[in-house]
Amino acid sequence: MDITQLILDDHHEQRRLFAILEQIDRSDTGVLSAIWDRLAAFLELHAQAEEEIFYPALLQVGIAARRKAGVEDETLDAIDDHNQIRDAIAEVGRHRVGTDEWYAAVAAANEANSDHMAEEEREGLTDFRRLAGLSRRHQLAVDFAAYEARNYAGVQPVDKDPAGYVRAAEESLRVTGGGSLSVGSLKRP
Repeated sequence: MDITQLILDDHHEQRRLFAILEQIDRSDTGVLSAIWDRLAAFLELHAQAEEEIFYPALLQVGIAARRKAGVEDETLDAIDDHNQIRDAIAEVGRHRVGTDEWYAAVAAANEANSDHMAEEEREGLTDFRRLAGLSRRHQLAVDFAAYEARNYAGVQPVDKDPAGYVRAAEESLRVTGGGSLSVGSLKRP
């Protein structure tokens, strides 16, 4: 098991759920609502799991490999992307299900999420596979799977200040002497 593969699996499921929404008759608002509610909760849970587990670890291995600037930029961008996805999800909730406005908001959420996934797959996940050993990726996968399982009913969406997030993660690394971050050790900015 590898955290990068678990993240890719989540991305596949997100793409699948967006595709399902595109294939449901717009008058079937009960089904549209059910699928959207599941997708919206999943998007937030996935983002939160990455913020709790993956991105602190990416910063850690990047700093150790003397690639601090690159992983900081990737992390800043990812946290900003997560905020944009949260905002897009909130916008969907402002519209009546099945209307043109609702579909436009869902499409905007899909676009924000797709852009984020593509960049993360091209940069963050690739860098992490190169910088972190398989045993570290395995342990993080266990933590990631457990986090998602414990929070299967969803988590509260909370936008984060990207710079504050990186500062807190790096401070946690400094305090622990660059040792491993434990799940939940990242202080909120």
